[in-house]
Amino acid sequence: MPVTYEQAGVSVEAGYEAVRRMKAYAEETFDGNVLQSLGSFGGMYALGEQVLVSGTDGVGTKLKAAFALEKHDTVGIDCVAMCANDVVCHGAKPLFFLDYIATGKLVPEVAANIVKGVADGCKQAGCALIGGETAEMPGFYPIGEYDLAGFCVGLVDKSKLIDNSRVKAGDAIIALASSGVHSNGFSLVRKLVPMEKANLNQYNADLGKTIGEELLTSTNIYVKPMLSLIDVVEVHSIAHITGGGFYENIPRSIPKGLTAKIEKSAVRVLPVFRLLEKLGELEEKHMFNTFNMGVGMTITLPASMTDKALALLSAFGLTAYPIGEVVQGDAGVAIC
Repeated sequence: MPVTYEQAGVSVEAGYEAVRRMKAYAEETFDGNVLQSLGSFGGMYALGEQVLVSGTDGVGTKLKAAFALEKHDTVGIDCVAMCANDVVCHGAKPLFFLDYIATGKLVPEVAANIVKGVADGCKQAGCALIGGETAEMPGFYPIGEYDLAGFCVGLVDKSKLIDNSRVKAGDAIIALASSGVHSNGFSLVRKLVPMEKANLNQYNADLGKTIGEELLTSTNIYVKPMLSLIDVVEVHSIAHITGGGFYENIPRSIPKGLTAKIEKSAVRVLPVFRLLEKLGELEEKHMFNTFNMGVGMTITLPASMTDKALALLSAFGLTAYPIGEVVQGDAGVAIC
C-alpha cells in the first residue's frame, strides 16, 4: 500500500486546525500597524511608509541525516533559507537573522559547525547574523542530537510590498528549480529511507551521489536573484514551496476567484522525488501535496515579462522556466 504523510506521523489536517485555533489568539494582540493576519509567507508590521517582514522556521527532521552522518556545517544554510525565502516572497530585503540551538549536551565543535552553516546562509541571503541562543538541556534531547531554528527580519517600502493583490487572469507562472528535497517532508522521507550511516552512504546511480549527500543538499536561497528581479520586472506574487508542496503554498500567492493552472508535464521533477515515489509507492497527488517536486519557488508576473525574467534568473545561475498561468476559478491551484 502507498505510504502517506499521515502514516509517517504528520497530520496536515491537524496543522490546519491548529492554525485556525491559534489565529484568534494572535489577532487579539494586533494593533493598527499589523498588515495581515496569519497565513502569509511572512508577518508584516508597518512603520510609516516602510514595512518590517519577518519569518521563522526550523530545519525539521532533516537533522536526523546530519546526526547519522555527523555532518553539521550545512544545516544552518537550510535554517536561514526557510526564513529568508519566506521574507523575500513579500519583496523585503532580509536585514538580520537570529538562531536558536537546543541540545542535550553542548559540544563546542558541533555548535561552531552549526553556526558556520548559519553564517554561510546569511551571506547568501545578504543579511547579518546578529545573535542567537544556545540552550543545553540534559535529559531532554538525546546525546548527539539537537534542534535548530531561527528567525529573519526584512524591510520593504510599503509601495513595493508584494502580496497577491495585483495577480490577474492571464498572468504567467514561472518556476525556480529547487536543489532537492530542501527541508520539508522529511518525516515522510525518513519513513522511506532509514537514517543510518551505512544506508545513507550508499551510492545511487540515478542520483549520481550517495543518498546522504542528496538528502543533505542545502536549500537554495533565492533572496539576491529575487530582489534583482523585483527591481526590473513587475512581479505580482511569489510562493515559497515548502511543507504542503504545491497545494498548500501556491494558493497563498493567488487571490480568491483565481486559480494557478500548473502544467504537470512542464514541471521538471528531480530524480530524488522519483526515487521517493518508487520507494513508497506514493500517489502523485500526495507527492505534490508534500514535496517541492523540484520547484523551490513560483513567480507570478505579466506574461509579456516572462522572457525578461527568465533571462535575468538564468544570469544568476538558476534554472527557471514557465509552468503555467493564472485563470478564472476558485480552486487556488489546479495541476493538470
